[in-house]
Amino acid sequence: MSGTSHDGVDAALLEVGGTTPGTFSLQLLGFHSESYLPEERDSIRRAIERGGPAELARLHAALGERFARCALAGCARAGVDPASVAAIGSHGQTVWHDPPSGDARGATLQLGDPATIAEITGIPVVSDFRTRDVAAGGHGAPLVPWPDRLLFSAPDRPRALQNLGGMANVTWLPAASEGEPVLAFDTGPGVALIDTAVELATDGRRRFDADGELAAAGEVDNDLLAQLLQHPFLHRPPPKSTGREVFGSAFVERLVARRAPRTSRDWTGLIATLTAFTAASVAEACRRWVLPRGVSEVLLAGGGALNPVLARMIADRLAPVPVRDLSVLGLDPEAREAACFAVLAWAHLKGLPANSPASTGASGRRVLGSLTPGGA
Repeated sequence: MSGTSHDGVDAALLEVGGTTPGTFSLQLLGFHSESYLPEERDSIRRAIERGGPAELARLHAALGERFARCALAGCARAGVDPASVAAIGSHGQTVWHDPPSGDARGATLQLGDPATIAEITGIPVVSDFRTRDVAAGGHGAPLVPWPDRLLFSAPDRPRALQNLGGMANVTWLPAASEGEPVLAFDTGPGVALIDTAVELATDGRRRFDADGELAAAGEVDNDLLAQLLQHPFLHRPPPKSTGREVFGSAFVERLVARRAPRTSRDWTGLIATLTAFTAASVAEACRRWVLPRGVSEVLLAGGGALNPVLARMIADRLAPVPVRDLSVLGLDPEAREAACFAVLAWAHLKGLPANSPASTGASGRRVLGSLTPGGA
């Protein structure tokens, strides 16, 4: 899994039991994460912003090799023979995501050549999960509601999972004993805006706001925050999805051009304000469309869950609903999405539809992904 934060590659190794969702069991055997090198992040960003066919093709192959090496390292770290792995579920690296609008069909593109992954690892690869939902008229996102329900539903109470990757998305999970459909949608920016501001403020010396240190040192500009919260995406009802095309480096660069931060105080103020914007957009989306359904707790996942300033801002805005991170369920908050795509690969192998039309807007349930055989 490589998300919209462009920070690296995550590999979760899961042992899945059962042949149907009703007999499903799961054990996390290992989690391995590797950071992208600066030149790799630059290649991804160039591809997103202005990549031509040659650059996209080279990146597709290079990322396939990167993902394969990460998968093998994850197996080695867990002491698991790659030959015993049934399949690799590879989300890929999103370089373009354009949701449907009106009569216009959506489009989405993830790089990371599955043939390269299969060739290097010898393991079958399930990839290209989003395109089938898009072909069925959906947004192709979020795709985690189905695995979230299998993995994280409480037996007797509803809860919400709030992911804080580059973008932020929420999944509302009814109690496992209830038959209601899951609701999930993108709430807006996750850490993408914060990360971009940190890189600009530090001339690339830092890639993210570790422990929320810079945000904690800054003062939130409430006037700017109020302006940011008028963004039309935030007021659009679900189903909805977004990406760096909307909340990416260009968004931050426009702010920097308008406000011309020069001193460290200017920069920490901007970072604090973008952190508050992320928290407020998450909380407002939850209050409008999630909490009215009933929520016993909100669990934070993704890299942003490790930012205590962001987590506290979200908790303050959602009080009195308890806000905790996913570790209370025994899972590393950063492992959640990789684990979900492993479950989606299992679903593909079993021929199980795994999208959530209520969340994506697709015309119906579909089996997701394409299979590339492993072996020689």
